[in-house]
Amino acid sequence: MSEEILLDRHSRLILAELQDDARLTVQQLSERVGLSATPCWKRVKQMEASGVIRGYTAVVDRAKVGLALRVVVEANLQQHSEVAVRRFEEAVAASPHIVQCVSTTGQADYLLTVLAPDIQAYEQFLHHTLFKLPGITHVRSSIVLREVKSEVRLPL
Repeated sequence: MSEEILLDRHSRLILAELQDDARLTVQQLSERVGLSATPCWKRVKQMEASGVIRGYTAVVDRAKVGLALRVVVEANLQQHSEVAVRRFEEAVAASPHIVQCVSTTGQADYLLTVLAPDIQAYEQFLHHTLFKLPGITHVRSSIVLREVKSEVRLPL
């Protein structure tokens, strides 16, 4: 786990504004949070250096780029040794269709989010990738029918 970094009101406001629009200029950002440009820029740079801001990205509509199918996968491993877990996690990290993977408690060792163009492509992914991941013993797929909420914005 990484250590929590305490942020004051202005830094939280900066983060909230950047989550809404990361393309704001320093001038626009400073006006929105009530700071002059130089202190605003310094806070952004400090948050980047400390890892609070990990990067900037565009939010892409997955259906419009041909990835309409979203599947939540429960996966279990045969062994939980350090080597087996590392091999599995490295293989997951190398698969571009797996866009999220979390280690969990409960019935599944891992929950994965997989994106594919359609059900046929997902079936191919299952046979050619998922079933071949190191140490996999059990896979349960749940097709997402509708996204009720999907946020990348943190509740600051």
